[in-house]
Amino acid sequence: MSFTPPTRRTVLRTLAGLGAVVFGASACGPSEAGARQPGATGSPQTATPGERRRLGAEWESHTRTFMSWPALASVWEQDLPYVREDIARIARAVGDYEEVIMMARPEQVAAAQRACGKQVEVIPLAVDDLWARDTVPVFVEEGGKVLGVDFNFNGWGNKQEHGNDGKVGRAVLQKYGIPRIQAPLVAEGGSFETDGEGTLLITESSIVNDNRNRGKSRDTIEAELKRTLGVAKVVWLAGVRGEDITDAHVDSLVRFTAPGVVLLDRAHPTTPADSWSRSADQAKSVLSKTTDARGRRFEVIDLPQPDLDRITGRGDDFVSTYANFYVANDAVFMPKFGDRQADDRARGILREHFPKRDVVPVSIDTIASGGGGIHCSTHDQPGKPAA
Repeated sequence: MSFTPPTRRTVLRTLAGLGAVVFGASACGPSEAGARQPGATGSPQTATPGERRRLGAEWESHTRTFMSWPALASVWEQDLPYVREDIARIARAVGDYEEVIMMARPEQVAAAQRACGKQVEVIPLAVDDLWARDTVPVFVEEGGKVLGVDFNFNGWGNKQEHGNDGKVGRAVLQKYGIPRIQAPLVAEGGSFETDGEGTLLITESSIVNDNRNRGKSRDTIEAELKRTLGVAKVVWLAGVRGEDITDAHVDSLVRFTAPGVVLLDRAHPTTPADSWSRSADQAKSVLSKTTDARGRRFEVIDLPQPDLDRITGRGDDFVSTYANFYVANDAVFMPKFGDRQADDRARGILREHFPKRDVVPVSIDTIASGGGGIHCSTHDQPGKPAA
């Protein structure tokens, strides 16, 4: 029997046994996460007329994709080589369509470069784990320029080591000369899903949470999201609180494929009902009763999971959702779980919704066993591709 490493979910369970000290005080409580440092480039900026801030959709043009080379043996233990194989596989696949920047600890750059191949640029930038979606800034556009919103990553509420990952946001922006906005909140990139037209989907469990934003109400957080990201409407989904390390990010639950159109994760019929399937029911109920920022009703299409008895991956915390796909230039990258019928069905659904893009399946069993997926491990920077 192979060793199952601590994962983004089992880490939470382990730490929970340490008591309230772990979760009682976030490293970025209201006095820290909300503070704007004097003279910092991160002070939220006020747009001038005609220069409204905008959070674009993932299907818009990318300059590059950022990824992170997993470094923590304390998290992955015996599976560290295998999760690196998954990350390299994703990087090579995305690298066929757009520039990929792989961040790696300086002493690991050479090994990462060998694994990822020539189509990926590996840069020395200290990281802890592979979750670039959550550590890299959320990019917005304002006045024709790209800005990076640093959401003060704190290890999903101090649940995992993040001494380097907590600094990735600032480091990336400094390296690429992108102006930094320090958010007045603690959040992660996987928390947000947008249509590029002013609508933001988010799970309440992942951000209205004392482990990120102690003492802040949902109304306060919503106002700050609107101001910081330039969105006009926030649609709140309940999510699942305290059962995985992210507190249920939206990017494994519901995803836009076009304004007004979303794909909703659905458990396989043979999977027993649990808090995750109930969160999907709740999300569908909310989306069926509301409209987006432009007054459109949502079209909600189910994206069924595979049969867990037919997949090639294993583990109590295996994330078998197809919703954690990644939209890149000219391609969509989806997980291949080994249930051929389900894999083909998901690929067909994605092809229908992204007809002008290649839909590329990628095997990610070790990443999935660690509680994440392809979207979790990639982060897009908007803009024109390099010539």
